[in-house]
Amino acid sequence: MPSPKTAAQPSAVIFDVGNVLYGWNPDSFLSRQIPDDAARLKFVQDVDLFNWHEALDAGRPFGEAAAELSSLFPAYAHLIESWGHSFGEMVKDAIPGVHSIVRDLYARGVPLFAITNFSADFWKPFYEREKALFSLFNDIVVSGEVKLLKPDPAIFELSLRRFRLEPRGALFVDDRLINVEAAASMGVQAHLFTGADNLSAELSSAGLL
Repeated sequence: MPSPKTAAQPSAVIFDVGNVLYGWNPDSFLSRQIPDDAARLKFVQDVDLFNWHEALDAGRPFGEAAAELSSLFPAYAHLIESWGHSFGEMVKDAIPGVHSIVRDLYARGVPLFAITNFSADFWKPFYEREKALFSLFNDIVVSGEVKLLKPDPAIFELSLRRFRLEPRGALFVDDRLINVEAAASMGVQAHLFTGADNLSAELSSAGLL
């Protein structure tokens, strides 16, 4: 049974998506596309792949960004297109134990939310594919849709308003320390995710499980 809540304990949980609910494994995808290690590293460095991808998470449309990058690096055009068309292959495996925690929280009536750095274009098909889980959430803020990225405090401010939560009423779960620290600096109770067992213990301590 959940322990009695105090005024300082959270009543809702806000999850990150990538590497908390689902694994994100771009390296495996890139290895299949470019088996040679040196060629793969050259591609990543030449196009500044992960900074380019961050712009997608911040709201830039994939088609526009891909066309521009392909014009600068025509030899890589097929790889750039593949990054978008096959993105779902990189985000697929459930993090062990976490989905059952989500379902347990839902069954107990704990309001569930999420804040994710995710391209708006990539999010739509991913959400539809994983709707069985995401339908348990009251609301999900997607960076590419609101054009704000974690750890910017503005995305936490917007999310708390949209979720109708006071900072101390939420427990935020993320695998990146910089995001956890940003949430905590705003008064949100924040947990650095390292695995399902650690998360379960945190939720139990907070009286949510």
